Amino acid sequence: MPAASRLQRVGAALALAASASAASWAAGRGGGGASPPGLEAARRRVADPAAAVPPRGAQEAALAGAARAAPLDLLVVGGGATGCGVALDAAARGLRVGLVERDDFSAGTSSRSTKMLHGGVRYLEKAVFNLDYGQLKLVFNALIERKQAIENAPHLCHPLPCMTPCFDWLEVVYYWMGLKLYDLIAGRRMLHLSRYYSANESFELFPTLARDGRNRSLKGTVVYYDGQTNDSRLNVGLACTAALVGAAVLNHAEVISLIKDEVGERIIGARIRDTLSGKEFDTFARVIVNAAGPFCDSVRKMADKDAPLMICPSSGVHIVLPDYYSPEGMGLIVPKTKDGRIAFLLPWLGKTVAGTTDSSTTITMLPEPREDEIQFILDAISDYLKIQVRRSDILSAWSGIRPLVTDPSAKDTGSISRDHVVLEDYLGLVTITGGKWTTYRSMAEDAVDAAIKSGRLKPTNGCVTEHLRIVGGDGWDPALFAILSQHYICMKKARNGKVIPAVMDTAVSKHLSHSYGTLAERVATIAQNENLGKRLAHGYPYLEAEVAYCAHNEYCETAVDFIARRSRLAFLDTDAARQALPRIIQILASEHKWDKARQNLELEKAKEFLETFKSYKNAQLTDGKHAGK
Repeated sequence: MPAASRLQRVGAALALAASASAASWAAGRGGGGASPPGLEAARRRVADPAAAVPPRGAQEAALAGAARAAPLDLLVVGGGATGCGVALDAAARGLRVGLVERDDFSAGTSSRSTKMLHGGVRYLEKAVFNLDYGQLKLVFNALIERKQAIENAPHLCHPLPCMTPCFDWLEVVYYWMGLKLYDLIAGRRMLHLSRYYSANESFELFPTLARDGRNRSLKGTVVYYDGQTNDSRLNVGLACTAALVGAAVLNHAEVISLIKDEVGERIIGARIRDTLSGKEFDTFARVIVNAAGPFCDSVRKMADKDAPLMICPSSGVHIVLPDYYSPEGMGLIVPKTKDGRIAFLLPWLGKTVAGTTDSSTTITMLPEPREDEIQFILDAISDYLKIQVRRSDILSAWSGIRPLVTDPSAKDTGSISRDHVVLEDYLGLVTITGGKWTTYRSMAEDAVDAAIKSGRLKPTNGCVTEHLRIVGGDGWDPALFAILSQHYICMKKARNGKVIPAVMDTAVSKHLSHSYGTLAERVATIAQNENLGKRLAHGYPYLEAEVAYCAHNEYCETAVDFIARRSRLAFLDTDAARQALPRIIQILASEHKWDKARQNLELEKAKEFLETFKSYKNAQLTDGKHAGK
């Protein structure tokens, strides 16, 4: 479509957006007034400074104790963002809730995301071009949930400015108008106003940005704001918050079959296997919520082996590069690569994340990025950077499976949606799938509403998660890191066995504050009082104390749980994670009473896991096109 025609459509959409935005806020998502019933009780339980999650054994006992005569209200299958969101929502409504996850919380798609909480600029473009009000409503909802996620987990989520380079003046006007439309739709949920920067101003903000791209000189950039998150830390926080509110959550517990009533018409429970101990038990529930992400069809086939497939899996590959590829606090978005896909370069936890691909794939527990997908990302970003883009700079590379979905109940079953779908195609089994990280909370709300209807459940109150902060978020202040630096020291053992003090430097205290929120002082106390103040890997702020803390307070049961989800070492630098493994396993062995055989098994499994992250060292490739000395 010619640029002038596109501009006309954007202009026409402004009036539509203005009226729709006013209607949206008039409808009143949230707002002032008294707290809804149940919210204050949930807040007190989550924010209690003495609160601690129940131990894993107690959670398993609670699930095993849910008998046919005294079932749970809900049993959630899947511990990703949506599943943990469902467990939290239902428990906060006063329902009896259990959750099982066959691996670890966030082990699948939810830890392998783009790390963005975005309102859906691409959906907005489709809404304008196709005059599709349905797409516009998707953007409305995503913008509402984006702001809510940042408010409910302020230590883990924050606004991030993203720069879009423009190489002709029509592009400048087009993207400026489109992003102003984005601001207008966001309304009071807007993070910050978008704005245009000249070419010289852009080079100051993003020093590695190329002056020329595809034989065109840069005319300027348009910068807009979306949200960024530490995805698996947020997911673990949701699981722990659900546990504090009363849900029995259990990771490393697999559903091996579903239980039906005597006439076989309704699903009333599940057979569960603890994958750590091998123990099996039955759990009964009035409703099963299938939130297994890409694996939801596997659960549906337990109900009916002939169930039609819903999931159209798509591969999203990301790579991690050194920090010098992008400035701190500014991302780069390329809206259209040579083949029409989107690419980005984003600062994240002191490194740079680049991606992404969007291609069909097969469903597997440990997806691995293909080399051609990695090369595509390198080629895409090299067009926009003045520095040499090298394969040898890749510290980690991973693939995640997006559960794009077709609704079996829809008339047009051939259409693939990026929105979520909630359905009960088998009595007692409510499936929630699709969607995206940003909208996990509203997805969970829809799923719980459907479960209440299915099981004729009687919650004590309505949904309260819109204003319920996750554990560590209530009372968190950005200045907490300074307090940690002032009041705590890191006691650590030297090689000769002598215990020596060290300062709680700014990098460590900021990391603890942003990873654990108000609970960071608990970790700092362990570092100070239990001689676990040493860093796990050179150049990274992760402390030995975190391993001990996560073992007892965040259901960290394996070495992979820690390097991949409680910390992000595997995603940031596979070589650093590999070097930290022996000490991580040593601390976990002490906390969980592992014998030598279990320690050796943990080391072997963790090394196998790291091999799926195709860093330069893991890939064992020559640089080829992206060589550099």
